[in-house]
Amino acid sequence: MTAFLLIWSPKKWPWPELPDVAKRVAAGEAVSDVWGCGVARSILPGDRVFVHRVSQEPKGLFASGYVTRAPYEVPDANSKRGYRLCIDFVYDWLVDAHHEVTIPRDALRVHPFSVQTWDAQSSGTSIKPMAEGALEKRWKELTRKREQPATKTRPPAGRSSS
Repeated sequence: MTAFLLIWSPKKWPWPELPDVAKRVAAGEAVSDVWGCGVARSILPGDRVFVHRVSQEPKGLFASGYVTRAPYEVPDANSKRGYRLCIDFVYDWLVDAHHEVTIPRDALRVHPFSVQTWDAQSSGTSIKPMAEGALEKRWKELTRKREQPATKTRPPAGRSSS
């Protein structure tokens, strides 16, 4: 399986619904989301995504999920291209990163995680196989690995799924 890094910067997008969405995921609800994926067009349904909080503490990985829709173009007047690429995915783990992360940024600075560039400027970076294997193992230890959520999902409150 291939895994990709998604970036969340609270400076760019405060995400006030995050606490409620995290509670829904923790309760076992299959919650879907839409996320920009930079210029990455190789993301496929079934691929893993990990969400990394950047720019403000606490920094680190706080969410994971499975892609349910490959990249598609969404009109964006602020983009030079006139569109941005987005993916749909369903969370299998999400904590309220306003207050905590699952794997702190400092823990990603050691081998084998250090082979990966975690401080990407945009989402859609492919996670290197060496880091991916170690990340999945550590993620399972910390989250007590859940089954892949069903693909029939509800979007988070306040956000659209298309």
